[in-house]
Amino acid sequence: MPLNTDTRRTADEKEPAATPAEPAAPETSQEAASSEAPAETSPETPSSPTPDTPDATEPVADATEPVAEGTRTDAADGAERADRTDQAGDTAAVPGAPDATPAPAPDATPDPAPAPSGPLSRLRAARRTWREGHPTAARVLRDGVTVLAAVLVLAALLLPNRMHMRPAQFVRIPVEALFGAALLVTLPRRWRLLAAWVCGLGLGALTVLNFFDMGFYEFLGRRFDIVIDWALLGDAKSYLNDTLGKGGTTAVLLGALVLVLVLIVLIALAVVRLGELLARHRHTTGRTLLILSMVWMVCAVLGLRIDGVPLASQHSIALARSRAEAVRDTLRDEREFAKTAKADAFGNTPPAQLVPDLRGKDMMFTFIESYGRSAIEDPVMAPGVNKTLAASTEALAKSGFHARSGWLTSATYGGSSWLGHSTFLSGLWIDNQNRYRTVTNSDHLSLTKAFRKTGDWDTVGIMPGVQKGWPEAKFYGLDKVYNAFQMGYEGPKFSWSTMPDQYALEAFQRLEHGKKRDKPLMSEIILTSSHQPWAPVPKMVDWGEVGDGSVYDSIEKAGKRPGDVFYDSTKVKQEYGRSIQYSVTALTQFLQRYGDKDTVLVFLGDHQPVAKVSGDGADHQVPVSIVAKDPKVLDKIADWHFTEGLRPAKDAPVWRMSSFRDRFLTAYGSTPHPSKG
Repeated sequence: MPLNTDTRRTADEKEPAATPAEPAAPETSQEAASSEAPAETSPETPSSPTPDTPDATEPVADATEPVAEGTRTDAADGAERADRTDQAGDTAAVPGAPDATPAPAPDATPDPAPAPSGPLSRLRAARRTWREGHPTAARVLRDGVTVLAAVLVLAALLLPNRMHMRPAQFVRIPVEALFGAALLVTLPRRWRLLAAWVCGLGLGALTVLNFFDMGFYEFLGRRFDIVIDWALLGDAKSYLNDTLGKGGTTAVLLGALVLVLVLIVLIALAVVRLGELLARHRHTTGRTLLILSMVWMVCAVLGLRIDGVPLASQHSIALARSRAEAVRDTLRDEREFAKTAKADAFGNTPPAQLVPDLRGKDMMFTFIESYGRSAIEDPVMAPGVNKTLAASTEALAKSGFHARSGWLTSATYGGSSWLGHSTFLSGLWIDNQNRYRTVTNSDHLSLTKAFRKTGDWDTVGIMPGVQKGWPEAKFYGLDKVYNAFQMGYEGPKFSWSTMPDQYALEAFQRLEHGKKRDKPLMSEIILTSSHQPWAPVPKMVDWGEVGDGSVYDSIEKAGKRPGDVFYDSTKVKQEYGRSIQYSVTALTQFLQRYGDKDTVLVFLGDHQPVAKVSGDGADHQVPVSIVAKDPKVLDKIADWHFTEGLRPAKDAPVWRMSSFRDRFLTAYGSTPHPSKG
């Protein structure tokens, strides 16, 4: 290696002679590291230039040659660097130590630092540059993000799973936060990051489930079941398609998906950020956790509350535990209900012993969508609905019909009408989708199937709400089913409802009820005009003008829009009441117009309307009425103590909807012959 030309030696140093024939080889860094350190020259000794400046090709002098203070050779640099590496375990700079980087050659130009590559590196470099240029703003932003992260995590830990919240619910001390902070502080960084991500994602998922619960409580009066309720998302999509159109539905679903993902990720990032902050301040965090833990225990022991809410919270733990129990209960219920569905009090009853007292009668089992007790008793809806019930009772009486009415407790609330239908007709409590699938795939005897089993009735279904294949027709014992596309309707949809109830009933008369036949007719009819969002609501027209439904074009266009009604608490109640009045009027006028002495009508609501209409904490009760001209039909149920007329009294009997089938079959002469489960 050539010797640097700026190297100086002291005057009394003796330069060892170099052997030209045998040039010294450059030393490796290991050799330099093992050589002795060069001796320092006395400060009093002046330095002088080397008498004979060697040629550039002259071999390097021995590395052990003493050099002047401040002079550094390549070998010495290597030795010092190796020594620092042994002591520190890496090549990081040591405070106060000289730079370990070898000095560049005299004429060499140092390579510039490589520019950041990739968008992430450039983003980090830009962020670092901005922070260095705006330290105050960076500090404010950093502290603000930290505060927002803490607020987000605390809100997620304390968020109720109901729509209606109180401020007191968000000022509690969550024990989950105390446990989580203690865990994150004690873990090494790698495990701390992993634990923070796992806890954050779990908390985010629990928060999303809380929002699902809010929606289910608001519309269905129950919490979201994470095992079986995913199937209902398809029905929700269909409902949105009917009310918003495909474009609006796509936008809503994409927006909801993005919000869910963003919420989960944000909560996870917030937990990670807080975990790192707590770890940087372990001592302060430890003292704070100790104090808060003592406060939490005092509040728990003394039962301290604010606005009725306990200050010591275990909210998230309780929700997670209840969800785990719900999953276990759902799985167990599915197994047990399969056995229950096989047991039937009338499963082995001979055909001749089923409903003998109704032979020769045209039977109509009719469900009015969302017709609940609130329609009759709520101060906003009740005046109009009760006026319609009174007028209809009087009009029926003039035509020779009389009615008896009571209350049934539906297995569903706010929606999932098919659960109410199947509960009423099967005599089993069908309150979830698993039970519905189980019973409709079984041989259990439904009330409508009992008429078909006798062989003395033709059976038909009028289903304007069915817009696709409906294999359940077999379970209900229906010979023929008319869906939304098989009744000749050419008019407009009324929001979710595919056609007005008056048209559906007129189509039933034209297609089946008005035809001459050898057997009486048993029909199951679903009326849909009172389905949410209750806008626009159809109006009655002259029965002779119903035609193909085109007459409803102008009525639909002049009606109110769903968005103008559904989100206004007063308007939505008013329009719901109008829809019930319309459905009841259409049904009773049909009976007056086309019924005769052998017609028997059983009609009821399938469930209460959503909480926005029926109110928070409303019961699940719905009216049920039996209407007939033949007095013997009503005499058979005299011991039921139902109220005369179409409006049940407040103190009228209240039964579980699942009990109606057996009571009805028994009242009209059926003999029980049980089948075992």
